[in-house]
Amino acid sequence: MARKPAKIKVIPLGGLNEIGKNMMAFEFKDDIMIVDCGLSFPEDEMLGIDMVIPDITYLIKNRDKVRGIVLTHGHEDHIGALPYVLKKLNVPIYGTKLTLGLVENKLKEHKLSSSVHTEVVKPGDVIKLGDFKVEFIRTSHSIADAVCLAIHTPIGTIVHTGDFKVDFTPIDGEPMDFHRLAELGKRGVLLLLADSTNVERQGYTMSERTVGVTFENIFRNATQRIIVATFASNVHRVQQIIDAAYKFNRKISVSGRSMVNVVNVAMDLGYLKVPEDMLIDINDINNYPNNEVVVITTGSQGEPMSALSRMASAEHRKLEIQPGDMVILSATPIPGNEKTVARVVNQLFEKGANVIYEALADVHVSGHACQEELKLMHSLIKPKYFIPVHGEYRHLRQHGKLAESLGMPTENIFTIENGQVVEITRESARVCGNVPAGNILVDGLGVGDVGNIVLRDRKHLSEDGLMVVVVTITKEDGQVVSGPDIISRGFVYVRESEVLMDEARTVVKNALQVCQNNGIKEWAALKASIKDSLKGFLYEKTKRSPMILPIIMEV
Repeated sequence: MARKPAKIKVIPLGGLNEIGKNMMAFEFKDDIMIVDCGLSFPEDEMLGIDMVIPDITYLIKNRDKVRGIVLTHGHEDHIGALPYVLKKLNVPIYGTKLTLGLVENKLKEHKLSSSVHTEVVKPGDVIKLGDFKVEFIRTSHSIADAVCLAIHTPIGTIVHTGDFKVDFTPIDGEPMDFHRLAELGKRGVLLLLADSTNVERQGYTMSERTVGVTFENIFRNATQRIIVATFASNVHRVQQIIDAAYKFNRKISVSGRSMVNVVNVAMDLGYLKVPEDMLIDINDINNYPNNEVVVITTGSQGEPMSALSRMASAEHRKLEIQPGDMVILSATPIPGNEKTVARVVNQLFEKGANVIYEALADVHVSGHACQEELKLMHSLIKPKYFIPVHGEYRHLRQHGKLAESLGMPTENIFTIENGQVVEITRESARVCGNVPAGNILVDGLGVGDVGNIVLRDRKHLSEDGLMVVVVTITKEDGQVVSGPDIISRGFVYVRESEVLMDEARTVVKNALQVCQNNGIKEWAALKASIKDSLKGFLYEKTKRSPMILPIIMEV
């Protein structure tokens, strides 16, 4: 009898048809390894939600097979969900020094650092996870210490690029290991999974060094304080700000919790080099002349609680924007954040600041590969099969087309969704079935306890408000003893709508009278009757449908 061919299952749990929440599982026989464990930020309709993490139901069900989580780099969309996942699935974590330094911070916050096994790796290292051998290969991105992965399996090699760009002149002088990638391509690669974020952009992504030149030009001509907002995790960008400040004899101060955390970790691990006596406390900046100070801060995305937003709205406890301050937004708005960024820029201009953002100068470059760099990656790797990852549906489709234009057969390209399983053997590949892969919503300390019904209620409350109807009835015969009293929140202001409220009380009384006449005493039926009659009345009078909450008390 012919033996079944060995097969690998590729299981995306996040990062497809979306930006963020990256998580990919690979399964071979009795072993599962996971690449990345990220979060995404809530969409506008997710009212009150703090973050979104992947659904790991499949991994919990197969917890005995999971050998470890391998991290490509230290951005939130690749490591942010770890504290929540590790509480349910305690497995070893592998990553480079800076990546694990940032993870360690998170684990401390969640009081997990003592119970989780972490292992530092460096480019060139190979680790064994069951039947998988994972090789770490140096790559370039907008954070130091990023790697792509060559996953060696009994049926062939899988290359996962992680997030990458081709930068021939990186800040740390360590370009991507093209030699190793070409070597793998020559030996034969079964499957490539590649970053699709910037696939719509033609040409090449500019080198990070171009931003350094822009900073120097701006700093040279600045006569007042300089405030630079950027992503906390972009250590190379922070280094360039420090270098420019040093060149023009300015002190550096850091504002914003995540910026302070990352700068401390990066300095401790040697990824940030700050000359002695250059770093000053935010409390001491007024002791220095304005033309000798640079503040590095968070808030480049206009986040409401970030340091820059608080400065813009005059709510920052330590720093107030003064006329003439130079504010540089060294980031591009993430899709969906354009309005909040524009609002912050407007507020800064109103306070008399000079604001420089990407539309005005080269103060930001992307960390993701454009079309020509993606073509280079495909040409080096020459994979048999290809799965585009890290992008919305349009990005994945365009990346598939790009692979086709390089000669890959259409049937070897898999544009899939989170939860769809691709089964690969030496000879064939196919989509076969699904695993659970939705969104788990984190709200405060609650993980997964807010679902669609709660969100629907929040939306209802935010749009139409709430009316609480309180009525007291007798236990014996259901006679109304007191009430109905009506409390309104977010619907109308009661004092200004006394007539409407009086009419609403009458409607409720009439509904209860009908119930009493018909011998209805069950609370559920009474509540339904109050709801239905009041809902119809209010819609007729106001064309609005507030949430109605009847409260019945018996005496």
